[in-house]
Amino acid sequence: MSEVLLSAKGLTKRFGGLAAVNDVSLDLWRSRIHAVIGPNGAGKSTLTNLLSGDLPPTSGSVHLGGQDVTGWSAEKISAQGLGRSYQKTNIFLPFTVWENVRLASQSRQPHAFRWLQRAADFAAVNARAESAIELSGLKYRIHSIAGTISHGEQRQLEIAMTLATQPQVLLLDEPLAGMGAQEAERMISLLHRLKKDHAMLLVEHDMDAVFSLADQLTVMVNGLVIASGTPAQIRLDPGVQAAYLGEDIGEESA
Repeated sequence: MSEVLLSAKGLTKRFGGLAAVNDVSLDLWRSRIHAVIGPNGAGKSTLTNLLSGDLPPTSGSVHLGGQDVTGWSAEKISAQGLGRSYQKTNIFLPFTVWENVRLASQSRQPHAFRWLQRAADFAAVNARAESAIELSGLKYRIHSIAGTISHGEQRQLEIAMTLATQPQVLLLDEPLAGMGAQEAERMISLLHRLKKDHAMLLVEHDMDAVFSLADQLTVMVNGLVIASGTPAQIRLDPGVQAAYLGEDIGEESA
C-alpha cells in the first residue's frame, strides 16, 4: 500500500548569500520513484544531502517515517530507515563483494562490536547480506574483489550495501553515471525491482532512464523548483523546455 515515507517541507540551504536549495518541498511514497532533474548547479545533490543528513538545512523540515529528523546526523537518519548512494562510488575496493555487504549489514546489529564472537557467526547479518547481494544481481560475483569488478557492478555493489541496512527510503544520486548501455540496462532493471518495497528519490542526467523509471518528477533550476508532476506533464511544460534550451527532454541523454 502506498504511503508517504519521507516528507520535506520548505527546505532551504544557504551558503553565504547563495541559496543552493530554496524552499523545496516534496513527498516520497512507497512503491514510487520520484526523480529530481535539472541543469548542472540546479541544487539536486544539495537537496539529496539535506534529506540524508549530510548537510543541515538553513530552514525547513524533513520527516522520515513520521519522525521529525531535521538536523539529525547522517548516521542517525540512516538508522531510522534511509539509505543512499553517492555520485562517487563508496565501497571498500580491497574487500570481496561479500565482505563489503556483510560489513554494511553488520552495522545494523544492536551490539555490532562483540570482540570475542566471529562476525561470520551472526546469522541475521549473513542472511541480510545474502538477500541484498541476490536482489542486486551480484550473486555470481559474491567472492570477487570489489576493485576488480566493472564500474556498473561496483554501482550495484554500493546499492547492495545500502539494501543490507534494510532501508525504507532510497536516495540514489546518479546511479547510471559512467555506464555503458548494457550496464545501464541492468541498473534500470534493478531499480524497477527495488521500487515495490521502497520509496525512492532518483537524481539522474540520463533522461531516457528518468522517463522510463519515474512516477513523479521535480525540476530544479538555480535552487528553485520550477515544475513538478508526472512525466507526461513535465515533458510538455514550457518552463521545463526553456530550462533545457528548447530541447526535447525526453530525448536528452547527458
